[in-house]
Amino acid sequence: MLHTNSDTPILLSNTTQRSNVTIVRTADDINANLELLKIIRLCNKRHGWTLLIAPENIPNKAVLDSCSIDSSKLLVIKQKHISNLQYVLNAASSNGNFAAIITWTNIATAAQLDDMKLNLVDTELFCFSKVQGKDMCTIGSMIS
Repeated sequence: MLHTNSDTPILLSNTTQRSNVTIVRTADDINANLELLKIIRLCNKRHGWTLLIAPENIPNKAVLDSCSIDSSKLLVIKQKHISNLQYVLNAASSNGNFAAIITWTNIATAAQLDDMKLNLVDTELFCFSKVQGKDMCTIGSMIS
């Protein structure tokens, strides 16, 4: 069972905070999934929904349940169902029902978010980004 700090999450990855936008940089999918669980758990305590824009297999409901995350406050929209990301982000942030919006790895970049000029007054945006060149296997060098 995964235990996370329920008060203030300590992010394992490199993060950059700018006014209601947090860029979460992770080296691999394992760290990204752990960070996602921490962020969802943090957002789950807030008043309002959490919107997650993610690929097909993220998140796993069994994992959410095992981490005591209330999935009834989580709205997941699959990336393939979105034709206009800026419209979805603006609609969710101005709606008033969302406490947080999370975009999964490489759905949007920091530059794209700046260009969108989102109205994030009461909504926090977490944008996952993969650190390039960090996802490589080092087992071969360890064996020799």
